[in-house]
Amino acid sequence: MSQLHTGSCLCGTVKFELKGEFKKFFLCHCSRCRKSSGTAHCSNLFAPGAELTWLSGEDKLSFYKLEDTNFARTFCSVCGSNVPTDAKARGIVIVPAGCLDTDVDLSPQAHLFTGSKANWDEGFENVPAFEGMPS
Repeated sequence: MSQLHTGSCLCGTVKFELKGEFKKFFLCHCSRCRKSSGTAHCSNLFAPGAELTWLSGEDKLSFYKLEDTNFARTFCSVCGSNVPTDAKARGIVIVPAGCLDTDVDLSPQAHLFTGSKANWDEGFENVPAFEGMPS
């Protein structure tokens, strides 16, 4: 069943629409994802055969592909936010979950590359949680 999702970058320059269905949702802990996100992992959704339409900011998109790998990122050249990558050769759109403005009906299905996760990526369930910035 085809779904419609919308999303944007942090500064709002890049906006997009995705028609399709998310089939996979992975949390990747590889060093490449950690470096590109600055966090413990990337949260990526995979939509095979989806149609990606840039609503605004297409001229502000930058693309990076790590040579001799499948690792690639599309991002806003204004604010640096990761946005979808249309991997046409592989027939899939890869969407960073955090750039979506619509809800997703799929929960993460797996943690990937846990053998190379950061040494501090443990025990988050024991870290205090706040609804906002603590005082």
